[in-house]
Amino acid sequence: MAPRIAPGTWRDLGPINWMIARALARAAGTRDGNLFTTLGRHRRLFRGWLAFAAHLMPGGVLARRDTELVILRVAHLRGCAYELDHHRRLAARAGVAPAIAARVAAGPDAAGWTARERALLAATDALVARRDLDDATWAALRRCWDEPAIIELCLLVGHYDLLATTIAALRIARDRPR
Repeated sequence: MAPRIAPGTWRDLGPINWMIARALARAAGTRDGNLFTTLGRHRRLFRGWLAFAAHLMPGGVLARRDTELVILRVAHLRGCAYELDHHRRLAARAGVAPAIAARVAAGPDAAGWTARERALLAATDALVARRDLDDATWAALRRCWDEPAIIELCLLVGHYDLLATTIAALRIARDRPR
């Protein structure tokens, strides 16, 4: 499907957003950075979104490996190939072996997860499916993380769900790897 909003050019984004988008694409290992050049068309919102996103990843309190497991799970549940493309590469950099990244698709009940990983993935599933956590899932999270980490987890899941929605609605094209 063709993008509903084409990725912006230097003129559309302005010099600051253009440089930011190019740097982010390079850091992600892609040639295009279509998410960044599309969202960058809303110049002011783009920078606010980036600041928020950076507090979650890579600047959050959750371990990077945990963050990537959550993002991969959200991307799988939402069928978001764009997020999967990017975060498989980023997950590998964060120490998530390809076999573990592939196992994320099987969900929290798959063999091989630790209790901590199972709690993380079960909470992700619940937040995407029901927008809430039942008491058992909450208790499992509390055994593993403190309150700031759980707040961040909820925001992380919501943020990548929001991105999957935006990517789908705007028909943002997948990037070409470098």
